[in-house]
Amino acid sequence: MDEKEMVLDVLAGLKSSIADYSKIITECSSPELRKTFQQMRDGDEKFQYELYKIADEKGYYTPSQKANKIECENVKSCLCGCN
Repeated sequence: MDEKEMVLDVLAGLKSSIADYSKIITECSSPELRKTFQQMRDGDEKFQYELYKIADEKGYYTPSQKANKIECENVKSCLCGCN
């Protein structure tokens, strides 16, 4: 496995972990345990972003095409009350 594959594999794993933490947090009734999972999620999100920047810089990661202004406004309007 080369460096690119390893980096992309770690990024995929982090994405999955972050999603799992979010599910766990919403179902957690203990404030202390909830806070612990939130801290773990936050740490993974920070690490994921740092690793993403490295992958992007090395050309390992190709993000999707940027949305134009109209597409952004459509998403914003849906998030704020789209039916």
